[in-house]
Amino acid sequence: MTKRPAQAMAAAGSRDMALERRLSKAMQGEVRFDAFTRGRYATDASIYQIMPVGVTFPKSAADVEAALVIARENGTPVIARGAGTSQNGQPLGAGLVLDFSRHMNRVEFYDPASGHVTVQPGHVLARLNARLKADGLFFPVEPSTATRCTIGGMTANNSSGARSLRYGKMVDNVAAIEALLPDGQAFAFGAGGAVSGASVAGTLARAMTSLADREREEIERVFPKVQRRVGGYNLDALLSPAPNLAHLLVGSEGTLALSTSVTLQLSRLPRHRVMGVCHFPSFRSAMETTRHLVELEPVAVELVDNNVLVLGADIPLFRRTLSDITRGQPDCLLIVEFAGDDLTALRADLRRLDACMADLGFPDAVVEVVERARQAQVWGVREACLNIMMSMRGDGKPVSFIEDCAVPLEHLADYTDAVTALFAQHGTRGTWYAHASVGCLHVRPILDMKTEDGARRMRAIAEAACELVKRFKGSHSGEHGDGISRSEFHGRMFGTRLVSAFEQVKDGFDPENQLNPGKIVRPYRMDDRELMRFGPGYTAAEPARTALDWSAWGGFAGAVEMCNNNGACRSHASGVMCPSWRATRDEQHVTRGRANSLRLAISGQLGPDAFTSPEMKDTLDLCVSCKGCRRECPTGVDMARMKVEFLHHWRARHGSSLRDRLIAFLPRYAPALSRLRFFANLRDVVPGLALLSEKMLGFSARRSLPVWRKPWRDAAPSAPAAVVGDGRDLVLFADTFNRYFEPGNLAAAQRVLAAAGYRLHAPETPGRRPLCCGRTFLSGGFLEQAREEARRTVAALAPYVAAGARVVGLEPSCLMTFRDEYEALVPGSDTSALASASALAVETLAADLAQGWVSLPLRDQGGRQALLHGHCHEKAFGAMGAVETVLRSVPGLAVSVVDSSCCGMAGAFGYARETADVSFAMGELSLLPAVRNASPGALVVADGVSCRHQIGDGARREAVHVLRVLDEALEPMEEPA
Repeated sequence: MTKRPAQAMAAAGSRDMALERRLSKAMQGEVRFDAFTRGRYATDASIYQIMPVGVTFPKSAADVEAALVIARENGTPVIARGAGTSQNGQPLGAGLVLDFSRHMNRVEFYDPASGHVTVQPGHVLARLNARLKADGLFFPVEPSTATRCTIGGMTANNSSGARSLRYGKMVDNVAAIEALLPDGQAFAFGAGGAVSGASVAGTLARAMTSLADREREEIERVFPKVQRRVGGYNLDALLSPAPNLAHLLVGSEGTLALSTSVTLQLSRLPRHRVMGVCHFPSFRSAMETTRHLVELEPVAVELVDNNVLVLGADIPLFRRTLSDITRGQPDCLLIVEFAGDDLTALRADLRRLDACMADLGFPDAVVEVVERARQAQVWGVREACLNIMMSMRGDGKPVSFIEDCAVPLEHLADYTDAVTALFAQHGTRGTWYAHASVGCLHVRPILDMKTEDGARRMRAIAEAACELVKRFKGSHSGEHGDGISRSEFHGRMFGTRLVSAFEQVKDGFDPENQLNPGKIVRPYRMDDRELMRFGPGYTAAEPARTALDWSAWGGFAGAVEMCNNNGACRSHASGVMCPSWRATRDEQHVTRGRANSLRLAISGQLGPDAFTSPEMKDTLDLCVSCKGCRRECPTGVDMARMKVEFLHHWRARHGSSLRDRLIAFLPRYAPALSRLRFFANLRDVVPGLALLSEKMLGFSARRSLPVWRKPWRDAAPSAPAAVVGDGRDLVLFADTFNRYFEPGNLAAAQRVLAAAGYRLHAPETPGRRPLCCGRTFLSGGFLEQAREEARRTVAALAPYVAAGARVVGLEPSCLMTFRDEYEALVPGSDTSALASASALAVETLAADLAQGWVSLPLRDQGGRQALLHGHCHEKAFGAMGAVETVLRSVPGLAVSVVDSSCCGMAGAFGYARETADVSFAMGELSLLPAVRNASPGALVVADGVSCRHQIGDGARREAVHVLRVLDEALEPMEEPA
């Protein structure tokens, strides 16, 4: 058994410095050996953590070859890595990590006619399927991590997914692999025993087929007879007369060779899918029913257990979907999907499903989901099951180590009962989800892995579960691979003879044990706490005197530790999260990378004062505080709030620049500067002043600054006593940006709200200065000033709220501060009441129009086009539906929504000299091209002042607030007689 690699190996000594220098000279791709980068690559989505020696980002097969040769000469192990979403520690090791995802992610060959595609290992599955869709094809192996998992990682793990009942695993869909041996020699394995490249490859091919033939009887006797068997090496795939040697590399977890391209066999994309959501009163009844549902020949049967139903109801992203698909209070659900080209036949399948459920004693227990959009939402919940369960607060979490054992369907109910009893025996309970159709249920006992007791119980459960799986004729490793968690149990599962055969496979390809040691053969101990993320000695020291209230998270450390490395923030699909990652493709600039750096820093693993170090500042600099992670991260990691806390401590230690103070204190000096607006606006008029401002203050000369205009003047204050309290009283909050730069928006809002029948109130404010939400102070880490503004605003607005008025605003980033940061800045009953009573004006309009409480007299727009871009905070707080609904309520207005992430402006971020390029790059991902492609007469609608500015600078188009659109569409008021 492989011993624990000494952590001393991770310290960059002279030998490692020499390795870094050699790699940097030999490779085109970047080479990083700094502590922060190594820390970000020390974990995956498992419980384990091993600090690598260094990280490289190869750009080509030549780079991979150079890395292999140099590392071999240096005696350094090599670990291949894709998206880092493995759940058993597969891409972890005290060696050199090769991240294939950044550069080696291209499609090399595609032939729709033959249904084959060849891709580099870093290519992401969702991107591939998006490209194939136009030709009616797809790659059918679809894990729940499809938005970020790479083909190389899927091949290494022998991934499968929800639809494996019909389409099988990776090993059933890989046609050929080009790879490099540990010494850098290139070779290829393909169908029919095809071998090319290095001469040693032919010798290896013959040796492997001979080994499999020699062990044929043992393989046929011992290998589990279930579809979901991915443990060990695929010697069973070599028993056919003309085996595909590539299938031996599938599931080998980068221990035999490193793939440089993978050829895949594609499938026809079904024209239609339908779904039946089956309700069950108990977990066992669902398990007993599964085999009967499989007889109906569905594509998938997926479990959603009670833990997901309960926890998911508390997560805004999933609450509405769960409400839509559940009736009453089921204990669990089975999601049954049928697919094909005949929708009528599929509807008949749903009727057969309903009849089957009724025959089994569950009448009226099926909710049909036929609409594509609803199906996507249901799959979104199913794919997030793991991460929903990982959102449990506290140190006890569902832990992956018997994650995907698979048993024959006839034993499924008895097996799950036995495992449940096993958990109870060890004083815990488990969470269940996933692939009921193939008897592969992802089960995780809830354990506290920060303790020795947690590790002890994990060991005992793992040993007992392995025996249960054997008794029920199943496989201990059914989908997520072996890694550190399960490799140790191959002896129990396969016996010493086949384990010896596995070792012969490893030694044939990698005699020096250079590639990903400790996995599959000669494994690490799965309960070695020195290998664990929260191992012995782990202590997360809170930053002294946190400026925000983190009690709901169990402290700042608890908030940081909510990141379980699932990698949803690396998504290549729709959504907001994570815009900086999409622009840079750098792990440093993704929510997961930032959270890992924060965790390592506050636990002392990156050296003293790491939390307020320049390296940490660099790590967080490109976070645009879009709050996409707050909504879209399945575990609710709120990096925007963590950045606010960090910046507070950074300022305390390092001070702040003049530019930072100018931005933060804008609301304080705006009343005076607005009176000098002629001079304030000269910067973008007089040649040379923009360059001077860049040199002296750091404002990018590529950017125009907001234009100062005659400021909005509030109406005469009305006392709280003037509030009637019948639901029509609104306080219109005038934010700094609209007040001084776009006062026309506030005027439009006033007209629209009055036309709808609301009574508008202007708050009484202490002093002469207008109210401010404190957003600019928060964004700069000036938290005492932000707290002062929050107290002042809460004090001014609380009496109106208490009297029954609602508070509405226009700028999402400002108004949403009331509903988010205020309760962490100035917690209390008045703050909570303000949060509950606050909404964007468009949200209030949408809700009241739907209820029929108000109406708007709007003119027909004659088919005019409108292109809508949503502000990040509108998306994060679930307000985009209201914006779209209200805009579509305008007669004759044809609305299309840009599928965009953050616009890239993000307040001050886009103005800064050092981040302007990234800001524009974010905009170019989708928003700016969409605006340029819009017809010249189309309205471009964006509610954020930053979004409108980005569109103006980047696409040379004017964008307007949705209230301006409504205002222009208002029927003219009749003049009194």
